[in-house]
Amino acid sequence: QVQLVESGGGLVQAGGSLRLSCTASRTIFSFNAMGWHRQTPGKQRELVAAILRGGSTNYADSVKGRFTISKDNTKNTVYLLMNSLKPEDTGVYYCFASDPPKSPSWGQGTQVTVSS
Repeated sequence: QVQLVESGGGLVQAGGSLRLSCTASRTIFSFNAMGWHRQTPGKQRELVAAILRGGSTNYADSVKGRFTISKDNTKNTVYLLMNSLKPEDTGVYYCFASDPPKSPSWGQGTQVTVSS
């Protein structure tokens, strides 16, 4: 299974920006999809953004227009640029890689805290 290492989380004021990175231990070109989920207190883990093999993207309604997911196949890395951050964006962000029929791989998570 592929190892995923996330970075870029931290503390930011509302309205600020952060960029998360997720680097895989091998080429990501063949993955069906990669993206980010987040876990917030008292809520189920939710999909934030995903990018498919061909480059199509999907976003949760709550982040559309503010977050942008992208990938660099040459660096085996997926990025999540988060602009106009809100306190409700606070949570642990987990990178995932989907490579059916294998089970999805997950990163260890990176904390994002947005202060009001």
